[in-house]
Amino acid sequence: MLDEDVDIVQFNYSLGDRAAAERLLPLAADRGIAVMINVPFSGARNSLFDAVEGEPLPEWAAEFGARSWGQFFLKYIVSHPAVTVAIPGTRRVSHVEDNFGAAMGRLPDAGERRRQEQFFDNLS
Repeated sequence: MLDEDVDIVQFNYSLGDRAAAERLLPLAADRGIAVMINVPFSGARNSLFDAVEGEPLPEWAAEFGARSWGQFFLKYIVSHPAVTVAIPGTRRVSHVEDNFGAAMGRLPDAGERRRQEQFFDNLS
């Protein structure tokens, strides 16, 4: 991205793997490069769903329209100002339908994104 004239890049970014927010996402935003996020449900703890297993969705997630963990995770990603699109590969129609729910309602603002990060980081 520093040396080539590219239109779009693709890399990992998720609530459990936020390293891209340090350099890649700001650089893409500065250069006007579109960002496609892959592996949105994985992170340092493997599957984000494993990390939240048995945890209820926080009530405050409803404030930005998240009705499931999948929507919570996807809304976090696509609400980053530098992210253009996320590609949550799925094999089940019910997951596709749930993922579409992340496009409904508003996205988390900066304060809500920090709250999502804190919530996730405080999981045992």
